[in-house]
Amino acid sequence: MTQTIAPRVRTVVLLLLAAACALLAGAGPASAHAAVTGSDPGQGAVVDKAPARITLTFSEQVALSDDSLRVLDPEGKRVDTAKPATVSGTTYAVPLHSGLPDGTYTVAYQVVSADSHPVAGAYTFSIGAPSKTSVSVSGQSTDDGAVGWLYGFGRYVSYAGFIVMAGGAAFVLACWRRGAGVRPVQRFVVSGWVALTASTLALLLLRGSFTGSGKVSDIFDLSLLGQVLQTKSGAALVSRLLLLAAAALFIAVLFGAYDKREDAEEKRDLTFGLSIGGVVVAAGLAASWAMSEHASVGLQAGIAMPIDVLHLLAVAAWLGGLGALLVALYRAPAETPVDAPAVRRFSQVAFGSVLALIATGTYQSWRQLGSWSAFTDTRYGQLLLAKIALVVVLVGVAWISRRWTGRLAETVPVEASAVREKERVGARADGTGETAVVGTGETAAVGTGDGDTPAEGEGDTGLDTDEQPGTESAGPEPADSERAAQLARQQAARDTAQRKRMRDADPNRFGLRRSVLAEAGIAVVLLAVTTVLTQTEPGRTEQEAKAATAASASSSADEGASGALTLNMPFDTGGEDGKGIVTIDVDPARVGGNEMHVYVERPNGRAFDIPEVKVEFTLKAKDIGPLPVVPDHIATGHWSANGVQIPMAGDWQVDVTVRTSDIDEVTVSKNAQIG
Repeated sequence: MTQTIAPRVRTVVLLLLAAACALLAGAGPASAHAAVTGSDPGQGAVVDKAPARITLTFSEQVALSDDSLRVLDPEGKRVDTAKPATVSGTTYAVPLHSGLPDGTYTVAYQVVSADSHPVAGAYTFSIGAPSKTSVSVSGQSTDDGAVGWLYGFGRYVSYAGFIVMAGGAAFVLACWRRGAGVRPVQRFVVSGWVALTASTLALLLLRGSFTGSGKVSDIFDLSLLGQVLQTKSGAALVSRLLLLAAAALFIAVLFGAYDKREDAEEKRDLTFGLSIGGVVVAAGLAASWAMSEHASVGLQAGIAMPIDVLHLLAVAAWLGGLGALLVALYRAPAETPVDAPAVRRFSQVAFGSVLALIATGTYQSWRQLGSWSAFTDTRYGQLLLAKIALVVVLVGVAWISRRWTGRLAETVPVEASAVREKERVGARADGTGETAVVGTGETAAVGTGDGDTPAEGEGDTGLDTDEQPGTESAGPEPADSERAAQLARQQAARDTAQRKRMRDADPNRFGLRRSVLAEAGIAVVLLAVTTVLTQTEPGRTEQEAKAATAASASSSADEGASGALTLNMPFDTGGEDGKGIVTIDVDPARVGGNEMHVYVERPNGRAFDIPEVKVEFTLKAKDIGPLPVVPDHIATGHWSANGVQIPMAGDWQVDVTVRTSDIDEVTVSKNAQIG
């Protein structure tokens, strides 16, 4: 018989899902994990003559396609001449046509960051003087349309499906093994598997359009699907599908062979095997997220990925188990209600999960933010504060549920003894042994139910009639048996209904149900915020980009005021403590002798020393250089060289080689007009 969720539960869940979808829809085009930290020419810059190429520097390595970097003239025509290429590290360039006329040009970029999220944007620069342009730089992001919304919703469903499937199965094995035979709990876990499988297939189809054109018509483009399968995110989605096949086998055994086992030793062995296999499959599924998103890039990736897996498993054990408990409290049959020991065991599991979440969440917050100011100054930090607030509220409601659990456990012995007493009295009142005891111990005599069935030892009985062959009294027996069976079914239904009323009337159980329902509602919103958080640029990256932009603007202002040349170039050697900004000051930036200063700072603006820094000047138009300069170390993060000779005016390329360890080294470049 099909069972439905109680109307009030369904209403609350639908409202919470609607709120979650609204949160997802609010994820705007800033949902990127790599950021532009430098460009040449810069945003809004006005250069005297057309540059030979456009360079962009990102906060991390990105994947390029043929159209990743596009340069458009004031009429909207492309003026780039070839595919974009990697210059060094995280710097990429695209060459331009020579002899470009004066006017305002638009640089549009669309790349895929190392953590699998698309990064899109645009800026303008001018040659000679600014002019009007017909190019619109709005709407450049592919995650701002229908495909982006569908992809975000698919990610939410995939997280929810994993939590429901893994957490529900863990609740059955660790807390309430009788739940393996309860149909609503089975449907709950299976629905999680179906949701995760369907959303993974959908994400695989949407991925190509999501990171490319953003068009709905490209969703079923098989060529794009082939490209997706060759990427890190495509491999993660395929591995997730393979692990879901193993998860299907696990669920089949859990709700099939496991529930039918009656031998205690066999069931214990099967429980152990299912527990080990379930943990391995769940950890593998969690790793499919960790290997392709935030944890896989940036600071301490080797530590961050296993911690991310542990974080996801703790979330599933807590929130997924909470959902399974809610289903058991509201939809479990009256014959097999969830008992107090099961709730108490889940309370212990949830407490351990919360401790794991606190530890792993603290590390993740430090890794993604890097400073206290990022909590309030970045969108990632603000969302993280909202998530922390929801977790605190959820823990508070869980504490209330724990109190109800304690009260329920105290009433169970009394209720159990009352049930046993009813069963004993009922059995004593019916000597035939044909008594149907259902749930509460109430009895229903199998017979006509109207007093026509004599008790044992009262004269003429059915047995005496049967012992007289040739009599006609055996004729009515089928009708009597049918009547008896009907009355037995009616009595059983009444007993079940009465038991359900008694169960629901228990104030302790009622309070527990209400508090668990509140927990589940908060968990739905928490999951939505977490999904948006995973699509948002980390605070550490956002602050680095802001610092680089501010430094670039400051250097431009200084250059205009004093005539000296100042170049700011972000670098990343890839090693420990390998990120920073190197600043080159050349004064007076004219032909002849110049004074040069080199400053090395961390992304937060603090000066720090590195083992070596070298500078080279090259004038490619005249085939001059490279002219090497090795500055002297003056103070922390400061090097200087006097008498740097610039033999000819022109567009010089300044190459700075930064070495942060014995093996970690990178060269960053910028072009500048000197003389």
